[in-house]
Amino acid sequence: MSTKKNLVRVTILNDEYAIRSDATPEHTRAVAAYLEDAIRRVLESGSVVESNRATILAALQITGELFEARGGSDMTQRILGLSAEVRRLLPPAKRGEPAA
Repeated sequence: MSTKKNLVRVTILNDEYAIRSDATPEHTRAVAAYLEDAIRRVLESGSVVESNRATILAALQITGELFEARGGSDMTQRILGLSAEVRRLLPPAKRGEPAA
């Protein structure tokens, strides 16, 4: 069974791209807008003039954001694991379980 892909046209730095994706058109447009905003911030910083270099720097910044977000998820998993370990060490009545 194949999932129908959405075809969405987006414009990034005055260039149009046709994107095929399983995501909704709204999501694809939002992602493209986020990328364009990141590229424009790099260009406006004045440190880079070429759009291809600005695109790479923006991609690196976005990848850094992704890594940070994933790190937060890892921390959540650690906290949940620690919580389960502490719960296991508690007497049954403190765990919300009936005493044996």
